[in-house]
This record gives sequence, structure tokens and C-alpha cells, in this order.
Amino acid sequence: MEKIDRAKQFFSEARAELKKVTWPSREQTLNATWVVIVMVIVVSLFLGLVDFLLSTLVRYILS
Repeated sequence: MEKIDRAKQFFSEARAELKKVTWPSREQTLNATWVVIVMVIVVSLFLGLVDFLLSTLVRYILS
């Protein structure tokens, strides 16, 4: 019974903490999502360019 009581207490406290959370608005969530998508594209292009340049340099050195 002690484990059940502890589980009930945990979920009760978790619910109380979740009520204190300030959730972002839909607009804030969408804006943050767009920022993440743009940053992923920028970083992937940068890493692709670095990879291409380094592989070209290694190919040049080894040939």
C-alpha cells in the first residue's frame, strides 16, 4: 500500500506543478518552430559546404 500512496502523492504533486507552468501561446510555438527549421537548414548548408571543401582538399592532397 505504501507504493500506491507514494504514486498517488507523486501524481498529485506533478499535477500541481503542471498547473504552475506558463504555457506558450500558439503563435509563440509556431514562431519558435520556424526558427528551429531555419536554423537546421542554415547549419546543414554550412556543414555540407565545409564537408565539400574538406573532401576536395583531401582529394587534392592525396592525388
